[in-house]
Formats: sequence, C-alpha cells, structure tokens
Amino acid sequence: MINDRLARIGDYPFDRLRALLDPLTPRSGDEAISFALGEPQHPSPPLVREAIEDSAHLWGRYPPVWGTPAFRGTVAAWLKKRYRLPDGMIDPETDVIPVSGTREALFMIALTVVPEAVRGRRPAVLMPNPFYQVYLGAAALSGADPVFVPATAETNFLPEFAALDADVLGRTALAYFCTPANPQGTVATIPQMTALIELAREHGFVVVFDECYSEIYTGETPPPGGLEAAAALGGSLDNVLVFQSLSKRSSVPGLRSGFVAGDAEILAAFKRVRDYGGAPPPLPLLAAATALWGDENHVERNRALYRQKFDMAESALGNRLGFFRPDGGFYMWLDVGDGEAAAAKLWQEAALRVMPGVYLAHAPADGGRNPGAGYIRCALVHDIETTGRALERLRNTL
Repeated sequence: MINDRLARIGDYPFDRLRALLDPLTPRSGDEAISFALGEPQHPSPPLVREAIEDSAHLWGRYPPVWGTPAFRGTVAAWLKKRYRLPDGMIDPETDVIPVSGTREALFMIALTVVPEAVRGRRPAVLMPNPFYQVYLGAAALSGADPVFVPATAETNFLPEFAALDADVLGRTALAYFCTPANPQGTVATIPQMTALIELAREHGFVVVFDECYSEIYTGETPPPGGLEAAAALGGSLDNVLVFQSLSKRSSVPGLRSGFVAGDAEILAAFKRVRDYGGAPPPLPLLAAATALWGDENHVERNRALYRQKFDMAESALGNRLGFFRPDGGFYMWLDVGDGEAAAAKLWQEAALRVMPGVYLAHAPADGGRNPGAGYIRCALVHDIETTGRALERLRNTL
C-alpha cells in the first residue's frame, strides 16, 4: 500500500551517509566535527527572540496561508532594494507568500504546476546535476520524468537547459535552477537567467530560481537574481518564481522560514495547494522573519565570517584537491577522486564527516559516471576555531 513512485527516489543523502559512516569507528580520538550538513552555526540574531517574545500572544491563533501584510510588505521592499526592481513590479498583496522553509515549498510547487500530461506526453522536470535532492523527490512524486542536466566543470557548474532537444523541452512543466549553485557555488549571470526565462516562456514551463544562498558571497558584488533578470526583460513575472530562505542568510535554520515571490497566477494556485496540505509559519515566527528581512547588519556580519573561513580554507589547501573559492554559498566542492572513499577515510582517521558528492548527483542514463562521484562537499558552517581544526584535519588526511 505504498506509493510506487517512492521507488524512483531512493534514500536521502544523509541516510546514505549514515549507512556509510556509522559502522566505522574514528581512530583518532578527536571530537567529531561535521562538514556534511549545511546547518549554519553562527549565533542567531537577538532580534529573533525579541520578536517572538513580543508576539507571544499570537500563539493562540492559526496563521493565514498568505501570512501578514507586514511580512509581505517587508519582503517586497527587500526585493525592490536588493535587486533594484522598478516601482510596482512586486505587489505584496499577490506576488509574495511565506513558507515554512523552502524545502517543503520547492517540493509542493511541483504538485502545483506539473499536470497529468504536457501536449499529450508525460511531463518533464528539469534540474541541474548535481542538485538539491528535493528537486528529484518533487519531480518523481508529482508523476513527472526528472531530467538531469549536467552542471559540471565543463559547464562552469551550471546546467545548460537550452541544449536539451526540442522533444524534452516540449513536454517540460518545471525547471529548477539554483544560483548560487548547491553544491558548487557558481553564480549565474543576468544574460544566463534572461535566456532561461525566455526559454520557459517559449515552451510554456515554470522556472524556479532557488536563491537560498544568495546573501552569502565572497566578493563585494551581490549575486544577481531571477527577479532582476525578469526586470531586464520588461518586468513581467510570467513563468517566474523565486524561492528564498532565512536559514543561510540569517543563521536560523530552526526557524524554518522563507518565501516564494513571482507570478501571481501561479502563487494563487500554490496557495490553494497549501490550503489543503501546507503548514503556514506560526505568527510569532513570522514576526521574527519580518524583523530579519528588515535588518542587514546581521547579514553583513555573517558574510564577514564566511569570508574569513574561506580565507582559512584557501590558506590551508591552496590549490590542492581542486580547491576554488566559490562565488556564493558556504560549501567547498573538492575533487578527491573517489568521494565515498575520501569520506570514509576522513571519518575513520580524523573524525571529520563530509558529504560524498555521489549522493548529491545522479548517474547518466547511458551508464556514464555519476558527476559527483569524484567530489566531497564540505560545509564551512562552524565557528572560526572549529573550522580551523577541521581544515587542519582535512589537509593532513587527504
């Protein structure tokens, strides 16, 4: 009595990681450190507690799916300022909806926009490869064919959806596009994103810009975004959705708070799906989220810490293991030859957990090598001192 579509997605990466490492006992005697999970460990901003305490009287109310005018207005103002959008491009009444973290939203959007058939054929959902695994679950459980598009060093770690043949594009319902990319950290350019939006409009599919890492960048210029690209095309939000989260930006993964912005018609349908199966953010948590989107000081402090940690990584690794400083995000994507073997070695010899890249990617249908097989993903999410110890173990072990 189990949905047979579950067989198409397999075990989640962290279950696979536990199966690989839990039978092994670290020999070093050192305290375990995990670079495997992208869970920011920087202190949460004090304004989170203050906003929740000030809104404690709202725990007794069911939260509306559309959230509050204060939240939507703050997000719309943040988007306008951050991406230099024209006045009126984002209507806070129709173009923004809060979500309880973007994981469930990225999953539920497929249930919203993937039809039974596209032009009489089974729908397709496009995604980069490697990719955030929720994309695959969303595609498979919505009844679509997942289409894995290489995002490798040869493509500068971004997928080239336009290179797909016309048959695939003609039955595409949805495309997931992550910038800065997870796990590699590449940032897409405005021309790349405008081309994707034009492709989506030409073929009638929805493009999801997953921008959860957009506020963590190592240079001085913030990454452009999907709404900025839509503005460059005249300001229409047709076929365009942007997903954002506070987990990385504000170091509050436990808050489970984000938003979706874009095409009002799609968001109205998304709201209808969430009416039946969504869990809107509780009002005290939404008040905290509103305060966080209205403050940039804590975000600047976060960025400074991540820049310091990448300085440390660059000093520790140099050009070893294919180290490169990503444009955005907080991951190192290291070329170790065999990611599973490297992960096992680091755990056994250095009590350091990392994520094998093979668990974050899908092997080609033609039997070629999984594009993540040679890599490990390392999340620089800890404090400076812990990060330094972990980098030393990494350098000395591999």
